[in-house]
Amino acid sequence: MKAEWQLKTLGEVCEVVNGGTPKTGVDEYWGNEHLWITPAEMGRRATPYVNDTERKITSQGLKNSSARLLPPNSVILSSRAPIGHLVINTKPMATNQGCKGLVPNDGLAHKYLFYFLMVNIDLLNDLGSGATFKELSGGKLKEVKIRLAPPPEQQRIVAILDKTFEGIAKARANAEQNLQNARALFESHLQSVFTQRGLGWSEKKIGDVCDLVNGFAFKSSDVVDTSQTQLVRMGNLYGNNLSLDRSPVFYPDNFSEIYRNYLLVEDDLIMSLTGTTGKEDYGYTVKIPKCSHALLMNQRIVKFEILNAEVINRNFLMYYLRSRVFLDKLYLTANGTRQANLSSLVIKTLPLPICSTEKQLSITTKLDVICKETQRLEILYQRKITCLDELKKSLLQQAFAGEL
Repeated sequence: MKAEWQLKTLGEVCEVVNGGTPKTGVDEYWGNEHLWITPAEMGRRATPYVNDTERKITSQGLKNSSARLLPPNSVILSSRAPIGHLVINTKPMATNQGCKGLVPNDGLAHKYLFYFLMVNIDLLNDLGSGATFKELSGGKLKEVKIRLAPPPEQQRIVAILDKTFEGIAKARANAEQNLQNARALFESHLQSVFTQRGLGWSEKKIGDVCDLVNGFAFKSSDVVDTSQTQLVRMGNLYGNNLSLDRSPVFYPDNFSEIYRNYLLVEDDLIMSLTGTTGKEDYGYTVKIPKCSHALLMNQRIVKFEILNAEVINRNFLMYYLRSRVFLDKLYLTANGTRQANLSSLVIKTLPLPICSTEKQLSITTKLDVICKETQRLEILYQRKITCLDELKKSLLQQAFAGEL
């Protein structure tokens, strides 16, 4: 830290203001007089500056609650569910109790404070406490120490960060668009395979070519710390990939013999059957890769066992199960109010366009090449996005260490 910089607490350089919510059942408290923001709305904001809010309260609502109006250019921090969303209000604004408003003193630039809080999100989360969800108290927030540069230096740092972050945001948006384009190109080709079929195609039901085997409801009381036998759960199937490092669960090694009917082996095709209503976070199809340890199939996962390899190519079936042609039909069969559930019996009745195994092999060979190139591009663009995020974090750290 430079010699002319001072080490202060946030309580010394700004006022920390709690929020509040008027009674929702009193119509007179809700109207169009005063802006009022919540952590949920803050999380949906693409830019830090806010000049309007989804909900507003009246002067009566303000008077009869613990909400307070923050002056323009305050920094608003979500202090629970989650800790860390940040916005700057351009007009007088109140918040609910899940936020803390920081009103900077004359010697503290609001954008400098904003960037300081941004680089210290992890620290703020560590200061939170609570059993159900973490909450950062006003007292803890006031104790956080800030390296305070002289006002001209604050403005210089903010100007550098603003300009640099604008460039990073554009580069990140381009990388994200390229990532989406790569995925869309593969999806488009996959769609065309099953919609522009031509001569020589017929239609069967999935149950005509596959037997569907459901997983088993293993007991949580049998779980062990580690072993060579892992349970494949729905959470391990995401984006048509098998992620065994996501919350791994293990069972005794003798379970691979006791429950051998639920063992998964290389090239098995499995699908997740349960997710969230209104979301497509289920119906993922995964082909089991070569694995160094035993894998058991949990309940709400189904395995597609091919009845005759001379009728259906395994990779052809996998690509069809991942196509929009199939998925659009699949999601229509889901039932449940909050939790969407698929039925293996219903899946067996869904149509499957089919051609000769020679043509299937030709199709899958081409799709394999396109899929491999798509995955290469996805890795490239995702790596670029990660590097840009790391660059942003590094610049923030340099800024508050006096190294910019």
